[in-house]
Amino acid sequence: MEITYTYDTVGVDWARLKEDLTADDFDNGRTPDELRRSFENSAVVVFAWLDGRIIGKARALSDGVCNAYVVDVWTHSDYRRRGVASRMMRSLAERLPGQHIYLFTDDAERFYRSLGYRRQGIGMSLVSGQWLNRF
Repeated sequence: MEITYTYDTVGVDWARLKEDLTADDFDNGRTPDELRRSFENSAVVVFAWLDGRIIGKARALSDGVCNAYVVDVWTHSDYRRRGVASRMMRSLAERLPGQHIYLFTDDAERFYRSLGYRRQGIGMSLVSGQWLNRF
């Protein structure tokens, strides 16, 4: 299994990625174009590829100085527990030197703890208007 990692959006088939996310129960409603824009507007991105197909992705938003927020971390269910997400998370951190990196997780606390993340404060959220400005 030769997994490769890329750090830009070149070559991403957004429609196929959307299909794969939906099939793997990791779709939050964005269209392929909205997925593309989300990643293109991020400070750093990483994609894990196997045989021309994306099997993992992650991105971080950042002010470029001291604060970053990791979102959209996903590894296809068939490839979990093989180090894919760990490598993606380390590569994001390497590209955000000196920054406080924050993330929110519903069910992977143990995984993130294994990478050195610690609980901090209380995470809160608010959707401004309607989700994705259309639902």
